[in-house]
Amino acid sequence: MDSESGVPILDFRKINGITLEEGSEEWKEMSKKVKEAFESHGMFLLRCDEISKELQTEMFTSIKSLFDLPEETKSKFTGKRVYRGYSSNGVALPNSQTFGIDDTFDPNETRSFTNLMWPEGNPNFCEALTSFSSEARELSSFILKMAVEGLGLPKMYFSEIEELCRGNDTRLTKYPLPKETNDAAITFVPHTDRSCLTFISENKIQGLQLLQKSGNWVNVNVPPNGFIVTVGDILQAWSNGIFEAPVHRVAIKGNKDRYVFILFSFPNEETFIKVPSELVDEDHPLRYKTFSYGDYIDFIKTVDTKLGALEEFAGI
Repeated sequence: MDSESGVPILDFRKINGITLEEGSEEWKEMSKKVKEAFESHGMFLLRCDEISKELQTEMFTSIKSLFDLPEETKSKFTGKRVYRGYSSNGVALPNSQTFGIDDTFDPNETRSFTNLMWPEGNPNFCEALTSFSSEARELSSFILKMAVEGLGLPKMYFSEIEELCRGNDTRLTKYPLPKETNDAAITFVPHTDRSCLTFISENKIQGLQLLQKSGNWVNVNVPPNGFIVTVGDILQAWSNGIFEAPVHRVAIKGNKDRYVFILFSFPNEETFIKVPSELVDEDHPLRYKTFSYGDYIDFIKTVDTKLGALEEFAGI
């Protein structure tokens, strides 16, 4: 457990040579811990073997090289969908730069993006982004199955939860070092994620803050070579509010820029989010109506606030 925020730390690494395999007793026990973490904090900090320290180092070296490119080059990457393309100093992300890229686990998509940024090619960047994204995607799917197991739902819901993370949007973000201040600079306003699940890796520069039920903001201290896994609005709705998407923000203080890799997993726009009947009874009435992800995203575009959108749109 992180001593400051209380966020649980879950260790998926091999124990005495035993790998955490789906369906094993170890997996079932860990699934209970995933459920408890999502229920109590809406997130957990992860240690695992799948993404090596070396791959993390290569990924963040590559991310830095991307943001070191001229502004003219970075601005060539435009997106037709919301949150895609390159943006700098946006409303939600003041004093920061970010790339929103679809399907970076697909070598063809990654190569297309890489060649736009580096016409002469950059195989190291391309390979690092593809490999890192693929591992993050697999881990996200694995964790969502554990969430289903932890809720005590039948295995038939494994395929349904897979549909809720069919889409993937990778966000590469640079939070520059605050200038001429000793106070932490808020570089991402308070919000919940619109995803089903969010997988985050950072370059050893802390910055994530969690809003506690007391109303206090606390730092989330990620263990060395660890990751952050958070519940998004879609998983909150699907779980009938058993899991709660945490309100969080980014506040930077220190002597180095913060670089972050984020993988958002979400449904296709035509997918409907419906609470499993097993999660509804007299003691746990239905909290959210059935809705399509596309309709929710359209609604998000119309509201000013980053908070309370799910309840306003789908709450009963």
